[in-house]
Formats: sequence, structure tokens, C-alpha cells
Amino acid sequence: MAKKANSEATVEERLQALYDLQVIDSKIDKIRTIRGELPLEVQDLEDDVAGLETRTEKAAQGIKTLEDDISAKKNQMKESQAAITKYKEQQNNVRNNREYDSLTKEIEFQELEIQLAEKRIKEFQLGIENKTEANASDVEKLATTKEQWEHKKNELAEIIAETEKEEADLVKQSQKAEKIIEERLLTAYKRIRGSARNGLAVVPVLRNACGGCFNKIPPQRQLDINMHKKVIVCEHCGRVLIDPKMAGIEEVVEEKPKRRTRATKEK
Repeated sequence: MAKKANSEATVEERLQALYDLQVIDSKIDKIRTIRGELPLEVQDLEDDVAGLETRTEKAAQGIKTLEDDISAKKNQMKESQAAITKYKEQQNNVRNNREYDSLTKEIEFQELEIQLAEKRIKEFQLGIENKTEANASDVEKLATTKEQWEHKKNELAEIIAETEKEEADLVKQSQKAEKIIEERLLTAYKRIRGSARNGLAVVPVLRNACGGCFNKIPPQRQLDINMHKKVIVCEHCGRVLIDPKMAGIEEVVEEKPKRRTRATKEK
């Protein structure tokens, strides 16, 4: 039934339906413009928070790993010290020089192990200091970013709360309006809207020019537009053109200045 109604509609009726759809869609655009870049800002801040949280968690894990490594090295040092004590006691009971030298080498090896462990502990401690300092900066940045994120989220929520019902109603109106426009014309309308920076696909002729790109429209073409016999588009921007009356606009015709007569001059 809808397709039949579309095919039976006059060009004027089709143009009027198309302009009515444009008015509805422009209102939706205006609501979404009010939000501006806010949704993207909220998303970017959310991503920043997630990234900083991941980084601080990894830093905390890295610090914990280094602390565990330090504990392991300290335990190793205790074991090496215990081994040295044991080997020194055994030296008191050796039977020959070979056993004594062997124990001496073991003691020297354990002492080297202790020195190496001390060196590694210093390296781990330096690593902890560096990570702690960097992490402190990230923690501070995370707190600030979270605060900004919450503020922007609340701001966006307020705007959505104020406009979502109106937008939902307009979207329903837009979908309803689309159903009474033939598919070919609707496809062209959406294509033009998608390429137009201001979202205007249907515009009236104002002051002899296209209401979208403001290029002049020839008089004969304006006459054709006013006749409502066919769909006419701007040869410059491709927008569908309608006469001002269809858009509810009464153009003011500028009066030409009266020509001064000789008698007027003499006065």
C-alpha cells in the first residue's frame, strides 16, 4: 500500500514530504550538535583511565617482583653465610692440605655469591626507586584524569537526559516520514545529506540562489522549480531545490528605486 501511495503522489507532494523529512532530521542534527564532541571526549578519557590503571597495576606488580627478588637474594646470602660458617668449622678437622684447599675454595665461592647478591640487591633497589617515582606520577595523573572523566560523564548524562526523549520522538517521526518517500528519492536524499557538511539535502531558493551553496540559480530553472513538475537539483552542490513557499518562507521582493523624472529634479 505504501509503495502504491508513493507512486501515486505528485511531484509536489514528494518534494513536500522530502522537505518535511529534512526539517525533522535537521532538528535531530541540532540536538546532536549540542552534545558536540562530548561523547568522544568521554570515551577518550575513559580510554586514558583504563590505560593508566593498567600501567599503575603493572608498575605495582614490577615493584612486587623486585621486592621478591631482593628477599630471594637475602635468603641466598644467609645460606651462603651459613655454608661459610660450616666450611670454616670443617677446616678445623681436615686431614690434609688438599681438603683444606678445597674448603677454602668453597668459602671463596660463597663469599663471591654474597658479593654478587649484594650487587643485585642494589640494582633491584634502584629499580624499585625508579618504578616508584614513575608510578607516583602515573597515580597522580590517574586521579586527575578520573576526576575529569567523571565530570564529563555527568555533563553528558545531563545533556542526554534533557534531550533523549525529544530525540527519540524525532527519530520516530523521521522513520515514519521516510516510509512515505519512494526508495530512489530517499536514497538520493541520504547520500546528499551524508556528503553535505551541514546535513542539508533539501533547500529553498533564496534571493535567486541555492539555499545550500548560495550559487545563483538561472531564472528559467527557478521557474521550473516553482512549477513543481519535477525534482530539480542544484547543478553546483547537488541539493534538491524547492521554492520558498513550500518551505513556509515568504521572500521579500526588494523594490527598485523609482526613476527620477525631470519634473522631480526641478522640485
